[in-house]
Amino acid sequence: MYGSRIVILDVTDEASFGRLPPCADPGFDHRSCDYWEDADRGSKAVRLDWLTPPTAPTPAPPPLPAARSHADNPFLADAATLADRPGSASNPFLVDDDDPLDDNPFAPRKAARPTVPEMAPRKLRLLGRGLGVVGSYAKVLVLDDVPAVYGQFGPLTAYPRAMRTRELYPALPDSPLPAVITCIASTGAARGLGLARHLVDDVCDDLARRGFAAVEAYPTVGAPPDATSAATPSFWEGVGFVLAAADERFPVMRRELA
Repeated sequence: MYGSRIVILDVTDEASFGRLPPCADPGFDHRSCDYWEDADRGSKAVRLDWLTPPTAPTPAPPPLPAARSHADNPFLADAATLADRPGSASNPFLVDDDDPLDDNPFAPRKAARPTVPEMAPRKLRLLGRGLGVVGSYAKVLVLDDVPAVYGQFGPLTAYPRAMRTRELYPALPDSPLPAVITCIASTGAARGLGLARHLVDDVCDDLARRGFAAVEAYPTVGAPPDATSAATPSFWEGVGFVLAAADERFPVMRRELA
């Protein structure tokens, strides 16, 4: 890879989501995969309806305000009259309770947390669930401006299928709960260049900075490389993971984080 330029992007918005690389098997698609997010019905398959933002419903017209007499409450009536005057002072007691920035008119405004818009593609909304708490749940490695490797990760609690898999092994430590890497996948053209290992190292460093003590992965033994999202046990051993729970089909690989 001499002379090649590697950039690793956090998937946090539609621009970075648009950089997700294609799966090596065209029957699968990272952009519409919820295999790990859904414990029972998750799928890796292409679902084209996931790739477009949902259609916003037509809002109903607001109801007409009821006629109101000043005698009903002279204090609120006067406040409303004052608020309608140009340049008048606002009334902090009439704030909109639905505005999270106005939850306390006497306290400093809270800094807005990063979020994914409700009208974003469904998969991006799944990946954006932790933005305001722990950060991104996915990264893309771009080689010479071509997306080459996708990695998905996060706290164990974000992935119900991973939690269910882990419950099969009661001997695993459960405090503190580990982070997980649920998906690491290279494009067909990027195979054999060591790029997936490079991305895993970056993810592990990121998770350590977020305060996680360990990270686990749950590969499937014997699955074709293009059909599995969690690589193979030998791959994880090559990036510093050890076998934490042996199993003929679903071993647990674990790496302690410094």
